[in-house]
Amino acid sequence: MKTRALALPFAAAILLALTACRSVSQSPSVELFNGRDLTGWTPVLADPAVKPETVWSVKDGVLVCTGTPIGFIYSGQTVTNFRFVVEYRWPPGSKPGNSGIFSRIHEPLKALPATVETQLQHGNAGDVLTLQGMKIAASQPRYFFVSKHALGGDICGVKKTADKEKTGGEWNRVEILAAGDRYTVWMNGEKINEVTGVEVCAGFIGLQSEGGEVHFRRATLTPM
Repeated sequence: MKTRALALPFAAAILLALTACRSVSQSPSVELFNGRDLTGWTPVLADPAVKPETVWSVKDGVLVCTGTPIGFIYSGQTVTNFRFVVEYRWPPGSKPGNSGIFSRIHEPLKALPATVETQLQHGNAGDVLTLQGMKIAASQPRYFFVSKHALGGDICGVKKTADKEKTGGEWNRVEILAAGDRYTVWMNGEKINEVTGVEVCAGFIGLQSEGGEVHFRRATLTPM
């Protein structure tokens, strides 16, 4: 009888703890792009004399970036652990170019800030890299390092495992899961990268302007 009396409260305590963990592990999803304008986004450009609206605009529900000058727009919410889903394409009839998804952006805010980037550059879409000396563990497959890049500083990265990008003006769906020091990336429903030892810090989510026109039509953030 004593054993049962102790077991029931113990089981109830575990159930309560598990329920509490589930309830705080994930916050409601937020649509960062409203499909109408750039409300909630702040631009950072290499040339501050350039008007942001000449680089970033919204046309027919699509967020359009001209790609020049380099820089990014970022949302006002800081997150450390999150799930982020974004859809992008290269303009129909154009040559695929370069862009990226920034996360854990922190100051100083400049055209290429300290950040974790999920690469969208054609041919390398799905690579994960860090800029301005942020760390990624070197002891893993597909790791690379660039020392003292002219704009990005020291760059650490891990190459994707497969090329799943669509071109020819088709939309691509990218999903990023950041959980502690681990980043996982899916492209069009297939896992193409898993990276460990990523520097952990809170920061902004951003979309990059880097040399070529690119379109976005979704930006769903779920803080974890």
